Amino acid sequence: MFYVSEIQTEAPCHFQTPLQEKVYEALEKLQIPFQRVDTEEAITMEDCVAIDEKLDMNMVKTLFLCNRQQTDFYLFITVGNKPFRSKNFSNALGVARVSFAPAEQMERILGTKIGAATVFSSLLDTENKVHIIFDKEVITEKWYGCSDGTTTGYMKVQTEDICKKFLPYTNHTLSVIEV
Repeated sequence: MFYVSEIQTEAPCHFQTPLQEKVYEALEKLQIPFQRVDTEEAITMEDCVAIDEKLDMNMVKTLFLCNRQQTDFYLFITVGNKPFRSKNFSNALGVARVSFAPAEQMERILGTKIGAATVFSSLLDTENKVHIIFDKEVITEKWYGCSDGTTTGYMKVQTEDICKKFLPYTNHTLSVIEV
C-alpha cells in the first residue's frame, strides 16, 4: 500500500531541496493556506490516487516541454487523467511541435527531477524562460493539487491563489489553452 501521512498545514521541519524551502517561504509570505502530506516517492499519476483521496482533490499533471532547439520552454499544467498530445498542445498555442524537455534541463531550469515538476518552480525561473500554460479545465477547479518540488511532498491550495497571488509574485503570466 502507498504511504501517505496525515494532513499537515505547516512547512516540513527539514527541506530536501532549495526549491522546496523557497515554496514554503513564498506561501508564508503571500499568506496562502495549504494542506500537505508526506509520501513515499510518487512518480506516476497512478501513485497520486492515494494522495488525491487523502487531500480530497485531484492532482494536476505538470509537464515540462520544449521546442526542438531547446530554446523555448513550457510548463504545461493539465488535469491528471488527460492524455497529452503534443500536436494539440502546439496547435492551441500556435507554436512548432514540442516534446518533453530532457531531465538535465528540468533539473537546471526547474530545480526538480522527473515526477516533481511543479508550478512552484517559477520561483527559480527569474529570467522568465519558462512559459506557464494551464489547461482550461485546471482553472475551473477549486483546488490545485501538486508537488512541493519533491517526489515525496504534495499539497493542495486554492487554484485562485496560484493564479492571482503566486504567479504574479514570481512575475510569470499565465496562459490558458483548451486542448
